[in-house]
Amino acid sequence: MGNIAIIPARSGSKGLPDKNITGLAGKPLMYYTIKAALDSGYFEEIMVSTDSEKYAGIARKCGAHVPFLRSEKMSGDTASSWDTVREVLLNYETDGKKFEYVALLQPTSPLRDADDIKNVFKRMYETGANNAVSVTETDHPVQWCFRLSGSGWMDEMAASPYNYMRRQELEKHYRENGAVYLVDAKKIMNTDYNFYADKCMGYVMPREKSIDIDTKIDLLIAEMELKVQ
Repeated sequence: MGNIAIIPARSGSKGLPDKNITGLAGKPLMYYTIKAALDSGYFEEIMVSTDSEKYAGIARKCGAHVPFLRSEKMSGDTASSWDTVREVLLNYETDGKKFEYVALLQPTSPLRDADDIKNVFKRMYETGANNAVSVTETDHPVQWCFRLSGSGWMDEMAASPYNYMRRQELEKHYRENGAVYLVDAKKIMNTDYNFYADKCMGYVMPREKSIDIDTKIDLLIAEMELKVQ
C-alpha cells in the first residue's frame, strides 16, 4: 500500500472569497501544496477534495487528481477536515484502493515545501512514531498570557510567577501550523481515534514557513516570503 495526500479545497470561503484558488505570485494558492506533494515523491495518489468543478479543473491542471467531488454533506461549514478525509478514503476503498498513510495538506500553507513533507516522513520513521503533525513555536510565550476579569481587570498579572522572567528563561511552547498532518490511514477511519495520543511526533517548522492564509495581509506576507526564498 502506498500513501495518499489529501488536499481539502472547499469553495465558498467567507473571509477571503475563493481563498483556495486566489492568486499568489501568479499562481492559484492550491498550486503550491500540490507541487510540494508531487516533488516529495512520497505519494501514490495526490487528491484534491473539493465541491467545485471549477476548483477541480484548476487542481487537475496543477497535477492533482480529482476522481470525484465532495458529497453535499461534506461541502458545508460544519464538516471537519477529518470527516472529509474519511469520505475520500471510503470512496477509494470502493474502487479497491487502500493506503498506508494519509497526509492532510492544507492549501492555505503555501510555504510548506517538499522537503518539509519528506522530513515529516523521515522523522516519523526514525522515531517509531505512528503519526506526525507540523508545528511552530508560539509567537509569544504562553506564560505571558493572562485572562481578564469580567470587568476587564488583569487580576492575574500580579500573581504570575513569570511576570518578570526573561523570554530565554521560559519553556518553549508550540502550536500546530496546519501544514502537514500525517496519520495512519486505517486508524483514522475510526471517528473516535485520537491520533495525538497515539505516539504522535511534532515536526518543528520555522515561523516564516508557517503562514496560514486567511486574509489579504497573509497573502501579502506569503508573497514577500516567496520572493526571498
